[in-house]
Amino acid sequence: MTPILLRQLWSIVERTQANLILSLDDASLSQWLLKQLQQSLALDSRDVRVLDDYIRSKTPLIRDLAQQRGS
Repeated sequence: MTPILLRQLWSIVERTQANLILSLDDASLSQWLLKQLQQSLALDSRDVRVLDDYIRSKTPLIRDLAQQRGS
C-alpha cells in the first residue's frame, strides 16, 4: 500500500461526518470507504484487497476518532 493511498483514506475518514461512520456496520463502513477511494483513485484488485484488510484492522480506531469528533 502506498503512502498516497493511506493519506487519501485517512483524509476521507477525517472529512466524513461522524454520525455516518458510527451508523454503518463494519462491512458497510469498509465498502463505503473503498467506494470513496475508488472514485478518486484507480485501484486494482490487489489494492482493493489490501485496503479492505487495512480498513477492517483499523475500524476500531476509525470509530474512536468519529466518536471523539461527534462529542
